[in-house]
Amino acid sequence: MRKDYPGVLTRDGREHYTFIETLPEQAARRNPHVFCGDFITVTRWADGSLHPNFKPTKIGGRGFTPESYAWGVACELREALKGLIEEEMSE
Repeated sequence: MRKDYPGVLTRDGREHYTFIETLPEQAARRNPHVFCGDFITVTRWADGSLHPNFKPTKIGGRGFTPESYAWGVACELREALKGLIEEEMSE
């Protein structure tokens, strides 16, 4: 099994080399989650706008009903927006 390692190989002497592994740069999270629930997440985009996103859901699974799913989404959306609005008003 072959694995590549990012790094720098330097020559220390006539027949001696030293390899120093470098860590890859962490990519900055572009749109951070400001709310994460069971049914939705809410992300804040660079322009400050909020975007609700649905999480994957197994429709038709045990105990699933459209009414309970819609109610769960509505409750989480209300909770997320209420918390974010209160947070912005207190700043």
